[in-house]
Amino acid sequence: MTIEQLAAASGMTVRSIRSHRARGLLPAPEVRDRVGYYGPTHVTRLRMIQELQSEGFNLKGIERLLDQTPGPAEQFLSFKRALGASFETEEPQSFTREELIERFGEDDESMKRAIQSGALIPVGDDRFEARVPSLLDAAEGVLAQGVPLDHAVAVLSKVQERCRSVAREFVRLLMEDVWKPFEEAGYPEDRWPEVREALDRLRPLSTQALMAIYQMTMADEVDAAFGKQLERLSRGK
Repeated sequence: MTIEQLAAASGMTVRSIRSHRARGLLPAPEVRDRVGYYGPTHVTRLRMIQELQSEGFNLKGIERLLDQTPGPAEQFLSFKRALGASFETEEPQSFTREELIERFGEDDESMKRAIQSGALIPVGDDRFEARVPSLLDAAEGVLAQGVPLDHAVAVLSKVQERCRSVAREFVRLLMEDVWKPFEEAGYPEDRWPEVREALDRLRPLSTQALMAIYQMTMADEVDAAFGKQLERLSRGK
């Protein structure tokens, strides 16, 4: 690829590519007849730079990172993408405002709370993307049982906060007990598959543990709540 074709493939401007090349962030092209030609490795490197920038790294930080060795940075980003994707098991779905009103009624306050929680993402032209469409299905099912929309949204927001805390604990466990020893060992090449397997197993293991604890806790809470109701009935209240 010429530099213009590389720019089109990577979504980066020719000027930015030349700047990265001057900084040493991009390997030199193969020169033939005074024309530089780039390949897939250059596209991969540019995408890695873009991803690191999206993670908050400035060019100086990226330069220092790549000066050490690009291997761990590339592997880390690959793992991060794979791990995040393994938890995103649903395809996002787009809805118009009218479609949402038809399903849930017109409630601007609940709409705002759904957006704040990330359940709905405005994408322009009065359209919204549901990152996890089944969450809307669940909310619709709750409404069908007579629960007001604002109450349902409030409960879902509380559940999200609790789930965020649970997720942090599982990620902390992984980082402290699997990733940190690997990092301290200097990222040995022969242990990358082992770490990748640990990452791949996080989703099913964490989901299994969470569901088991939820079922046990839900049973206890239902027993306690209806036990109080039975007690009230026995007293004639």
